Amino acid sequence: MTASGTSVAVCAVDDLAPGQAQRFDVGDHRVAVVRIGDDFYALGDQCSHADFSLAEGEVLVDDLEIECWKHGSTFSLTTGEPQSLPATKPVPVFAVTVTDGQVMVSVA
Repeated sequence: MTASGTSVAVCAVDDLAPGQAQRFDVGDHRVAVVRIGDDFYALGDQCSHADFSLAEGEVLVDDLEIECWKHGSTFSLTTGEPQSLPATKPVPVFAVTVTDGQVMVSVA
């Protein structure tokens, strides 16, 4: 991963298929990067209900959500807010840009 200011290149656009999520470590943050069509989203990769990776869950393309594979909580990709129980606390969301074919995440 290479840094550019406060943004970090986590992968190439083509490394992530539409409807797929993948975990990346950006500094001290575990980040789930999700691709839906040509849009990318980044949120904290730790479910707020329990310490399970959100990137391993199902991407709900039509709802712009990701589901925790362990207990079924879903989180908005745009706000990080839980959309279903048992999670009641949001996860952080991070800015994502695409520059020269690279997916860039800013955790600052």
